[in-house]
Amino acid sequence: MENDSADGHENEAISWHVEVAVKAGELEQFRTLTLEMVNVARGEPGVLIYERYIDGGGKHVHIYERYSNSLAALAHLKTFNERFASQYSELVERKVFTVFGAPSAELRRMLKKLGASFCEHFAGFCRCR
Repeated sequence: MENDSADGHENEAISWHVEVAVKAGELEQFRTLTLEMVNVARGEPGVLIYERYIDGGGKHVHIYERYSNSLAALAHLKTFNERFASQYSELVERKVFTVFGAPSAELRRMLKKLGASFCEHFAGFCRCR
């Protein structure tokens, strides 16, 4: 069930999975950019998980990120947009963007612009806090 307002959920952890296809001949440039992005994210408050996985053929990268709350995710996206978005979009094509959790209304609006789909928590637990 999708709603446009997730008021009251601003303090819940948010995570997402993104799959990108690396454009032909751009893997090494994307690797360099990714390492820079990892180093920047490492210093951002509220970034809990920031991982990249690549398939055996070097064509698809799976991205998993988890934030302590919507404010941390918004701050990260602002940095991404200011520093990396332009070069990032030249190197990869986004295939899948799935958000897990209950983002704030502001974060949901920003993620919708990126083509994200949203999944609400159904069952389970996390020992990562």
